[in-house]
Amino acid sequence: MIGALLIELSLVRLKRFPIVLGGVSVSKDIKIPQATTKRLPLYYRFIQNFANEGKKRISSKELSEAMKIDPATIRRDFSYFGALGKKGYGYDVPHLLQFFSETLDQDEATNVALIGVGNLGNAFLKYNFQKNHNTRIVVAFDSKAPMEGTEISGIPVYHPDMLEEMYEKYNAELAILTVSSRSAQAMTDRLANMNAKGILNFTPVRLSVPDNMKLLNIDLSVELQALIYLIRNQDEE
Repeated sequence: MIGALLIELSLVRLKRFPIVLGGVSVSKDIKIPQATTKRLPLYYRFIQNFANEGKKRISSKELSEAMKIDPATIRRDFSYFGALGKKGYGYDVPHLLQFFSETLDQDEATNVALIGVGNLGNAFLKYNFQKNHNTRIVVAFDSKAPMEGTEISGIPVYHPDMLEEMYEKYNAELAILTVSSRSAQAMTDRLANMNAKGILNFTPVRLSVPDNMKLLNIDLSVELQALIYLIRNQDEE
């Protein structure tokens, strides 16, 4: 689940898709399918693994076997960005690594605010994206925290009444929402008024946000039900 969260945060920050033609990066507005955008951070992660192993060149088949994704899907995803590889040669690993790093803005740090420090929120604070050095929770908010603030796992935690002041102080861009259902929309409205860029919503509420705010929903119960269905359906086949 934490790995999926990193992917979702990368998607919230995804701002542009440079097209590579003949080794030259060209900015162009193109429509990328959502399924493809969700795979981009995964490609980046696995290409990093190949680079760490000293690989200089890989084929779509090698990437397919590592990621458990059909080679045709990989080639189709990459085709949206121009000539990332060459037929009969494959893909240059350093070039792919640079491409996805720039596309996903991996060189820029992302400060995240966590709103709601219950069981799930505590898990996020303890983990705090240890394997993703450019993403970190810098501040958290919880109704049980004192106004002057406290500290959990080295992260400052404040009462929600301090949201506007501390969100700005810690230069947060995104918010992870793990509050109760009854307060989810009200908290979202406050974030929207602060011009927060995006919310990763772990509540079951379908939130309303302005057009300029990115919203991604993760409903663990729905995901679990889908997994149960797949398992049972597989057993019947």
